[in-house]
Amino acid sequence: MAMDRASVYSFPVLRSEYDDSQESNTQIERQFSQFILTFKLGNNFVYRDQLQENVLIKRYCLDVDVVHLISFNEELADALAIEPAEKLPLFEAAAKDCARRMLVPSLPSSKDAPDVPEIQVTLRSSMNETSIRDLTAHNVSKLVRVPGIIIGASTLSSKATHLRIQCRGCNTTTSLPVSSGFSGVTLPRVCNAQKEEGAEKCPLDPYFILHEQCKFIDQQVLKLQEAPDQVPVGELPRHVLLSADRYLTNKVVPGSRCNIMGIFSIYQNKGAKGPSSAVAIRTPYLRVVGIETDVDHTSKGSAIFTEEEEQEFLELSRNPRLYEIFSSSIAPSIYGNPDIKKAIVCLLMGGSKKILPDGMRLRGDINVLLLGDPGTAKSQLLKFVEKVSPISIYTSGKGSSAAGLTASVQRDPQSREFYLEGGAMVLGDGGVVCIDEFDKMRDEDRVAIHEAMEQQTISIAKAGITTILNARTSVLAAANPIFGRYDDMKSPGDNIDFQTTILSRFDMIFIVKDEHSQERDRTIARHVIGIHMNRDRDTTTVSGEIPIEKMKRYITYCKTRCAPVLSPEAAERLSSHFVSIRKQVHKTELDSNERSSIPITVRQLEAIIRITESLAKLTLSSVATEAHVDEAIRLFMASTMDAVSQGSTLSDEVLQQASKIEEELKKRLPIGWTTSLATLRREMVNKREYSVSALERALQIMARRESIQFKNQGAQIVRIGI
Repeated sequence: MAMDRASVYSFPVLRSEYDDSQESNTQIERQFSQFILTFKLGNNFVYRDQLQENVLIKRYCLDVDVVHLISFNEELADALAIEPAEKLPLFEAAAKDCARRMLVPSLPSSKDAPDVPEIQVTLRSSMNETSIRDLTAHNVSKLVRVPGIIIGASTLSSKATHLRIQCRGCNTTTSLPVSSGFSGVTLPRVCNAQKEEGAEKCPLDPYFILHEQCKFIDQQVLKLQEAPDQVPVGELPRHVLLSADRYLTNKVVPGSRCNIMGIFSIYQNKGAKGPSSAVAIRTPYLRVVGIETDVDHTSKGSAIFTEEEEQEFLELSRNPRLYEIFSSSIAPSIYGNPDIKKAIVCLLMGGSKKILPDGMRLRGDINVLLLGDPGTAKSQLLKFVEKVSPISIYTSGKGSSAAGLTASVQRDPQSREFYLEGGAMVLGDGGVVCIDEFDKMRDEDRVAIHEAMEQQTISIAKAGITTILNARTSVLAAANPIFGRYDDMKSPGDNIDFQTTILSRFDMIFIVKDEHSQERDRTIARHVIGIHMNRDRDTTTVSGEIPIEKMKRYITYCKTRCAPVLSPEAAERLSSHFVSIRKQVHKTELDSNERSSIPITVRQLEAIIRITESLAKLTLSSVATEAHVDEAIRLFMASTMDAVSQGSTLSDEVLQQASKIEEELKKRLPIGWTTSLATLRREMVNKREYSVSALERALQIMARRESIQFKNQGAQIVRIGI
């Protein structure tokens, strides 16, 4: 790769005789030394103690907060921000001088003092962030702070800072410093020893490099991409190359969200073709001087809270109506759906993740599926969750592939090496992934997220890369039934086009119906027209009681500060209720004469536990009580259990008629015979006075058991089995 491989920078430290307008570099270096030795917070000498400790443990670096430098000397900090490539080497020279003084206090300037390796100065700052798409030619050679996600990291390479070269003729060796310019280093054409009188003449270009005696530093190339929430609609996310060296290498891995402090630099990309390969055109990159990364992925976003904020959140958590207020603040412009909004509150909070002694992990994230008629504001709810969640990814089913959701293997065009690029589930780690049009996804793409939804990992075995990526995300999915609208005359299995394997991974499944009621229609119409006419702009119909930014901060606060556990009474209530739920489902299956398409398994018991913990987390309670369990059970009954029992809407009379029709058809139709549906309807409905729904039910059951088969688009019925 033909980019500047960030060596140790050098700069003349003696003032030019013509440069009287600026402070000398020696003076600036002295000011840096004074800052390191004298700056203190309270009674602590921050950087003197840090440097001494690091040098003693042989970690030759110094981490400096630019805010401290500004409070010490504003002009010095300004000079560092404007000309970092020139001032940072002076800072490192000052740090090296201070380290030498600490090791041998009595001999501050003696040549006999021990040689201290180069000290690397890394910077961190709270200066304004500059997004990758805002980096322009005006920022070249300036200090910038850029947020983003690391999407690629090269292996470590070694960059020479001093070359040891030897002459072929006279075997004399000399040391040659490597500049940080784009030209690299050029070996001398003539041997230096020839200049002495009486020396033998050496050939032209006599020098070769003694690689084992050269001085090297570690260097790594990273790839930083814009965070998904910073990319404008309709734009592709942009990325920039980073060059990190020494102690800044191996600090981040692909998928890490971080803020990069760096010098915006340029290099000539010799491998490029087209207009960008012109002589005067340069490619930008960042020379890294500091990396701030999140320690825990679940606390992404700004997880630092002021005392005033903490006090405000504690007062909010003590509000007895917090649950109602929070749920009504979820998409306040959407009328109704109180249970769905409460489920979304649970999803945003999440339960407690657990790591068992044997290493098994139990997820704490809650998955919710909204299944229902068009026009019931499912997509609007998803869009709101994307705005209010601290970390969120929004994607549509038709535009998402398995690789786009999980991870893809790419090949670097310059090094020709394979590397992994994370998909939506990886980039949304610690947040929510909203998948709209879930039913429009191809089956093979939907299967790809099975592992991510339950195990919360993504296993990759492609192109010689075998690894496991974290995908600790909640999934909020929206889908339509098979026929576009939910058909009450059919069972859930006939309406839902999903496999049991994916449905069991959703903690709550809501069937949203567009019910026709004159009073309800009138209320909704009044609500929608009021929003469109901007009448209720200042009331709670459009803006919730809790603003979005405050909700986002409160969610982050709850997730980082609270991990509730079940009380013994709550655990007993849960276990007894799970047994009764299983019994109820078994009875429903017997009555409807078919297996439920929405399974109730041990996963659903864990789902109720997670909902209980999330309700306790909302009020910052460390113990989940029976009251939390009761509300969690009510939510589960109103969602998943309601969806399970949708199939038993047929009356007992219809079910009895269906079983009688089934018996008669088995007696009358020999195997292999064909009859028309019109004939059956005429005979069973008109003559025998059975209901149409009972006949349809009987034919559905027989077709599912493969006793009969439909032909000619259901017009003819063939008896094929017993």
